[in-house]
Amino acid sequence: MITFRNATLNDLDVISEIENICFPPNEAASKESFSNRIKVYAEHFWLLESEGKLIGFVNGMVTNQNTISDELFNEASLHDKDGKWQSIFGIAVAPEYRNQGYAGKLMKYLIAQAEIEGRKGVILTCKSHLIKYYQRFGFVDLGVSQSVHGGEVWNDMALTF
Repeated sequence: MITFRNATLNDLDVISEIENICFPPNEAASKESFSNRIKVYAEHFWLLESEGKLIGFVNGMVTNQNTISDELFNEASLHDKDGKWQSIFGIAVAPEYRNQGYAGKLMKYLIAQAEIEGRKGVILTCKSHLIKYYQRFGFVDLGVSQSVHGGEVWNDMALTF
């Protein structure tokens, strides 16, 4: 049985461990960044667990920006609880749980929460090889992003309700 819950500071070590396995160093969020995110918007930092073991997580602030800028990744205080757009900064699944549909469950959960909260939609950035994956959830490719997070090329994606 799987369950969803919000992250707490007690989860910080395991969240950071999974993040550093799933993302290269230039893209991975720091433990300090995760700590700030949890302190400011824990209600938008969801964990997926099975029998108390962390499978994966998804997180992102709420904003009025319709695309993600680099400053949003680093400055948790820019979270606007009344914003129109739920962002996704990262989705990560522990290696032993990959290819079992858990990333999709996290995506669907976040999307449902954003819709319940009355958001206009969900935004994210992704590398070009992941565009088709996110399109399966209804996201539209908006083209190359102005974000240069981690020195990489990203595409802006948006799902409008």
